[in-house]
Amino acid sequence: MKALSTTLLPFLTLLASTVVLAVPTGEQVVLDDLSRVAKDWQHAAEDVFHKGEQRVTQWVQDGREFIKQHDITYELVSHPAFEEYQLRMTEPTICDPSVQQASGYLDIADDKHLFFWFFEARQNPEEAPLVLWLNGGPGCSSTTGLLFELGPCRIADEGKNVTLNPHSWTESANVVFLDQPVNVGYSYAEDGTSVNTTPVAAEDVWAFLELFLARFPKYSKLPFHIAAESYGGMYAPSIASVVYHKNVDLAAGTLVAPGLQHINLESIIVGNGLTDPYHQFASVPDAACEGEYPVFSDPQGSECQALRTKVPTCQRLIQSCYNYDSRFTCVPALLYCNSQLMGPVVQTGKNVYDTRRDCDRSKDGDLCYQELQWIETWMNSPEVKRQLGVNPSIDFASCNMQVNQAFALQGDGARNRAKLLPELVENGIRVLIYAGDADMACNYVGNERWVEELETKFQPEFKKTTKQPWVTLNKGDVSGWVRSAGGDGFTAGNITYVQVHAAGHMVPFDQPEASLDLFSRWLADVSLTLNTSEARTYGW
Repeated sequence: MKALSTTLLPFLTLLASTVVLAVPTGEQVVLDDLSRVAKDWQHAAEDVFHKGEQRVTQWVQDGREFIKQHDITYELVSHPAFEEYQLRMTEPTICDPSVQQASGYLDIADDKHLFFWFFEARQNPEEAPLVLWLNGGPGCSSTTGLLFELGPCRIADEGKNVTLNPHSWTESANVVFLDQPVNVGYSYAEDGTSVNTTPVAAEDVWAFLELFLARFPKYSKLPFHIAAESYGGMYAPSIASVVYHKNVDLAAGTLVAPGLQHINLESIIVGNGLTDPYHQFASVPDAACEGEYPVFSDPQGSECQALRTKVPTCQRLIQSCYNYDSRFTCVPALLYCNSQLMGPVVQTGKNVYDTRRDCDRSKDGDLCYQELQWIETWMNSPEVKRQLGVNPSIDFASCNMQVNQAFALQGDGARNRAKLLPELVENGIRVLIYAGDADMACNYVGNERWVEELETKFQPEFKKTTKQPWVTLNKGDVSGWVRSAGGDGFTAGNITYVQVHAAGHMVPFDQPEASLDLFSRWLADVSLTLNTSEARTYGW
């Protein structure tokens, strides 16, 4: 740090003192202004360098390690149980400067590097839950969730700026956004290594969580929730299952390693996810032809009739994948169901993530939202990379289609991740599934259907439930329908499904205030069927 400051600060001092010539009054005023600007610049630079030196000095005093790469100073965090893993992190001040942040990488064996960006809660971070947020794809960056949906700032001005998000989920939780698997977003592999299945990715995420909690022990005693979207419906159950079983092994003494912690897994939250392909692909004709926002105008028309004829073959192939789990059974199932059921929907020109909108890919991009291109612009700016501790040579992309194809060629998207949930539910881990009713990519009909078929001790109760209105507490608006089992109406339930009105695939983007209400009440375990007056009666 000292070497850097001594090269730049003399130049600033020289610039600030170069107004000594006799010049006309008007020009003198300009030069005086320039002098003041230069002095302000000098003072700001000195402040930055001073704070940086203070931070490194504190790390040294605390016995921490640090390293400088690419003109960025990182703190290094190691763990005795993970010889091949380390955290390499810095402390940015962009997006929401009012809260403590951390960003950087989980380095895996010097080859794989997973990017993360963490924000403390805006309110009471010492007691707010810890939440891991994951976007899907597979291959799409969790920065989409951060900058487009639920993070503390939102992309604006065609990627030139961000604005504060008043309905950020960081109002209620400490949230870490993780780009996984490797080669997603800012994450990268130096040797070309790739991950192409959800279970392998889940092990890396568990290691990340252990190192993160070792560095930030104040969060280790707080409730922990895994929240995900889209293909994150595959990720979240897999990661939760790994965390749960590591906890069990740790408690039983069969997992013995220094420094490992019990992770307080409280719940799984999935928005418009793909979790049980058997039921979800079969629901495409129902949602596309008779849903809240149908793609085809005539439920008995030729398009709808043709879709329905594809369902038996699709389900037969997926059942074969479920029964004989291999790429030889799962790849054909995924290719057939995608092409024969989702293909006709895409060909309509509608935005499959929000069928209320058309999609002009020449203008909106392949994913139908211009904002995703804006995110790439902002994330590829040199100053953002420097703040976040990213190598300047790393290019950011919202979605990596090579990762997407690698997962598809393993048939990963045809596998049943819902089967992991009953064991978790039976052992007290709550599950919230919510779905915007204008989405066709992972539609609300299929999500409700697979939740109803989930075989847990709460299934008989859930099957008897009817849809109840979900009323937001702030405005008193009916924002959707709720079905819940296990909560007796006084809590948010053990198995809960929410249909969100007037929202597409990315609910927090379309309904920011309502989604924060849903999220906050779920974390607090407050019933979603309470109205405003009832909630106040219970002190919420």
